Amino acid sequence: MNYSLPSEHESRISIQGVEIALGFPDEFNFAWIGQRDVLDQLLAAWLIIDESDIPLNPRLIGKPGVGKTTLAYAAAKHLNKPVYIYQCTMDTRPEDLLITPVVDTTGGIRYVASSLVTAMIRGGVCILDEANRMSEKSWASLAPLLDTRRYIESIVAGLKVSAHPDFRICVTMNDDASTFEIPEYIHSRLQPQIYLDFPESEEERRILRENLPFIDEYIVDYVINFLQRAHVGNENYTIRDGINVARYAAKRIKCLNGNKGNVDNLLRQAIVMTLGDDALTYLIEP
Repeated sequence: MNYSLPSEHESRISIQGVEIALGFPDEFNFAWIGQRDVLDQLLAAWLIIDESDIPLNPRLIGKPGVGKTTLAYAAAKHLNKPVYIYQCTMDTRPEDLLITPVVDTTGGIRYVASSLVTAMIRGGVCILDEANRMSEKSWASLAPLLDTRRYIESIVAGLKVSAHPDFRICVTMNDDASTFEIPEYIHSRLQPQIYLDFPESEEERRILRENLPFIDEYIVDYVINFLQRAHVGNENYTIRDGINVARYAAKRIKCLNGNKGNVDNLLRQAIVMTLGDDALTYLIEP
């Protein structure tokens, strides 16, 4: 298929005589503050080093909240590419991933490209978020896209859509029990595997400061100490949890109209209300 790359603001395109409505890129104020090495690993997977070369389809693996989506988004922006995020669920169907028929205001059928297919057409980056929550039937629809063929076939629209040469894809997978086993034929197509671990304390401090520049240093120290103790105890509490704890504690303190009262008690309460009583194990008692 010969491509005339559509603009990010162009909402429709005709393929084989079928008009397809396109989506729009996701825009967030995400910045990657973690390890530079994993960013370099991801960028290398997408690199083209010869005319006969193709990009790889990396998967980012780690606990929920360690920054997998943020890393993928930051890597795409590093390449100045538009980003399209597709949130995968157990209910995701093949047509959801590709092209969906919808009834328009006149009662006719029109076709809408998913964020994945929009990224394929526009030459952007698609992030399949929490991809191991999908069933094998949905994965099967992506098999030709994830190998040297680089296309998808939409049964509902009767189309074969090839990926633009600039298209890149990345999948994120949570390392937990609430997921499906990935079929082996898909597993071999999603390489390399890039693992994200918990950040070091200074990285966690920078991430907290980036996300919550308005909170007191005492709250930052308290939350970082809690997280680091939890990491030593092999708990799954992440920097996302720390951000939620710190944000809620800061709100509680603000509600006291300048009287901070017993800040330790409010932080302790914020941890319990966010993570449960088991989290108290990792508090430093005064």
